[in-house]
Amino acid sequence: MKISYAWKICILLFFSTTINYLDRHVLSILAPELQHLYNWSEVEYSYIVTSFQVSYGLGVVLTGKLLDKFGTKWIFAIGVALWSAAGMAHAFAKGAVGFGLARFSLGLGESVNFPASVKTVAELFPPSQKAFATGFFNAGSNIGAIVAPLLIPFIAYRFGWQWAFILIGALGFIWLFFWLLIYKKPELPLIVHEQVIVNEQVAVKSSKTWKQVVLKREVLTICLVRFISDPTWWFLLYWLPKFLNETKAVSTSSLGWPLVAVYLMADVGSLAGGTYSSYLIKIGKGIYAARKQALLVCALMALLLCGVGFTDDLWTAVILIGLGAAAHCGWTANIFATITDLFPSDEVGTVMGVATLSAVSGGIVLSLLTGRILEFTGGYGGIFMMVGCTYLLGYFLLTRLIPEIKTNQTQENGL
Repeated sequence: MKISYAWKICILLFFSTTINYLDRHVLSILAPELQHLYNWSEVEYSYIVTSFQVSYGLGVVLTGKLLDKFGTKWIFAIGVALWSAAGMAHAFAKGAVGFGLARFSLGLGESVNFPASVKTVAELFPPSQKAFATGFFNAGSNIGAIVAPLLIPFIAYRFGWQWAFILIGALGFIWLFFWLLIYKKPELPLIVHEQVIVNEQVAVKSSKTWKQVVLKREVLTICLVRFISDPTWWFLLYWLPKFLNETKAVSTSSLGWPLVAVYLMADVGSLAGGTYSSYLIKIGKGIYAARKQALLVCALMALLLCGVGFTDDLWTAVILIGLGAAAHCGWTANIFATITDLFPSDEVGTVMGVATLSAVSGGIVLSLLTGRILEFTGGYGGIFMMVGCTYLLGYFLLTRLIPEIKTNQTQENGL
């Protein structure tokens, strides 16, 4: 079966997201060992985590604007090269400060991935396919998280922890070769499954300033919703291996299968969340109504995270966390798709940038709070209760502050 150009690019986005998350997970997987080696406190570890989030948050605003101004190909390529080099640089870090600097550089480079990927999907796919395409490339984050606990301990114990950072970091340069070879700037008209899509970035250039784009009510609402809901993922990314190690006595070498189970469920959630709203659109439900229905299902499912603190059994906790992670990924696929529904493609990079800054800011707040809660109480139960409820709050705010939308793309009955 011949693969269309749009799906070839989407497959590349899937792999960039996979590598992106592999690079992020090297530290979290090795955290118990490195914390023992360098005698980091919980607060020091939270500072290392936060250094990534600060640069990531600053980077997404910059890269979002650069993507809208200069296009995707070279801005994406520069970002991947930077994060790959930064990932490898962890091997030469010494102590908390060295790791903090390496994480800062990694975050700056990695900030390009999601604005570039969402912008590319907005340019190449019609409304009925955008959520599924978003869910597809976003599933790469979970594939990276699945591969990481199987691959990283093997490399670390066989060759030394430094080689885990070096070999994983080198993968980005391999991806870069294929990106530069395959990607071509979209031209008008784009053909997807023999249907013509108006490429607004080519057809109409926005005359709005950065401030005029960012200060829209819809943009501020998306920022608020992501500030509330996205920290859950940052918490799972950096604290889940430590949670399993400290509360369920799971060693670094045994983290593999519990983490694989969590992120396999998350992968299913990413694809299912995008597929569900796309299906609702295809059977005639309005685009925004379909997004909202899918978001509500994900918000209700995320409440299962509240039960994690009430079980002592490893696999019960793993299943609850996995279902919560699945809910988050389905939620994210539909939030990203909603952004591409709301805004023309030449504004998507900017909107994704400021929205991701808001998401990362929420992650920073939760990371610092988590470090202090653990330092003083040693318990994770309250944190899981808090993050499990954030999606219903986000759904309430989204539906009240943006009760209806006019999609920026040609509607499905015209495609």
